[in-house]
Amino acid sequence: MFNTLKNIWRVDDLRKRILFTLMVLVIYRIGTFIPVPGVNTDVLQSANEAGSQLMGLLNTFSGGALMQFSIFALSIYPYVTASIIVQLLSMDVIPKFTEWSKQGEHGKKKLAQITRYGTIVLGLVQAFATAIGFNRIYNAEMIPNATTVDYILIAIVLTAGTSLLMWMGEQITEKGIGNGISILIFAGIVANIPGYISTTAQSDFIVDGQTFLNAMKTVIIVLVLILIIVGVIFIQQGIRKVPVQYAKRVVGNKMYGGQNTHIPLKVNAAGVIPVIFAVSLLQFPVILANFWSGYAWAAWVQNNLNYSQPLGMALYALMIIGFTFFYTFVQINPQQMAENMKKNGGYIPGVRPGKATEKYITRVMSRLTVTGAVFLTVISLLPIAFGSLSGLPQSVQIGGTSLLIVVGVALDTMKTIESQLIKRHYKGFINK
Repeated sequence: MFNTLKNIWRVDDLRKRILFTLMVLVIYRIGTFIPVPGVNTDVLQSANEAGSQLMGLLNTFSGGALMQFSIFALSIYPYVTASIIVQLLSMDVIPKFTEWSKQGEHGKKKLAQITRYGTIVLGLVQAFATAIGFNRIYNAEMIPNATTVDYILIAIVLTAGTSLLMWMGEQITEKGIGNGISILIFAGIVANIPGYISTTAQSDFIVDGQTFLNAMKTVIIVLVLILIIVGVIFIQQGIRKVPVQYAKRVVGNKMYGGQNTHIPLKVNAAGVIPVIFAVSLLQFPVILANFWSGYAWAAWVQNNLNYSQPLGMALYALMIIGFTFFYTFVQINPQQMAENMKKNGGYIPGVRPGKATEKYITRVMSRLTVTGAVFLTVISLLPIAFGSLSGLPQSVQIGGTSLLIVVGVALDTMKTIESQLIKRHYKGFINK
């Protein structure tokens, strides 16, 4: 491993990409401590200490920016929500979007631009809802003597912060080590780990004078975390190799094809994106409900759409499963894969080229995706149930989702770096 780390710094291009990514992350962390003007952050700090699950969740994924009510308080989630909407509309809902989705790189640029516009709109809505809703919840103590101009100023600052994060994520993807949006979410979660440990140590979970009991509780938590990490790695690395043979072709005086290869279909091809999508979409109505705080329906939404309630947990599970299937088949198109194999003279042994191949790949992908979706759901919900039973503070009961994202992003980043090393004949983290 140490030799691998040395190899990374020997590659000039890779070294520049890593340093650029680190520089962007430093700027991101600095931004989380720049508060929005006119906000009393002590009120939010008190809410976090009280153990609000929603506040703890949003604060985790914003890297602590929400408790500071900084310029990055909304984090990158308006962009994630906009991406979900654009991808859904691209599936034969808006013909123009569908057409662009099939135009390759040119179409992707147009959809990316639409996503940026959508991020601004959703950011403004969420900024107003966050400012007004939270101020009502805390009896107008968060923004003393608030006026319409104050809310407009706060909304503009928060939306500008989200726009900056969106741009930073795109820069990491283009000039850094890739997966820019995921890297920002990863950094936000990791930055909160010391806070998790401190909150747990100061909570009722730790019993004064009971050294043995506290040690046993700590060991159990560590073992559960290790099992989750091992399980995530096992599923993320799992693949189904579909054998493919290519017929021999004579082109001029040369013979091509004839080799045997395989299509590596991952058990969880969607990665951690379904969890991020589910978290973002589930919390969006809760944030909007804050805008109408005081109404009966808003209170119902706030009380029921959280992870400790049966309805919120069920919706969370259904969203993870649905988004896993959705994102997997968006990334991997069986029809296009079958057509490409047919054009290049490839076929799966025992399966006819064309429609039969498409159905076979779809069937295999569906079975793999069921396994991946169920696993993602269990990994996300098990720590919540475990935390509730063990008495952990609510603000740290989302460890499964956090670990899932952290481990998944870490694996993807590792593979990206490893592929860069292999291109230059260096050994990667995983020697094969």
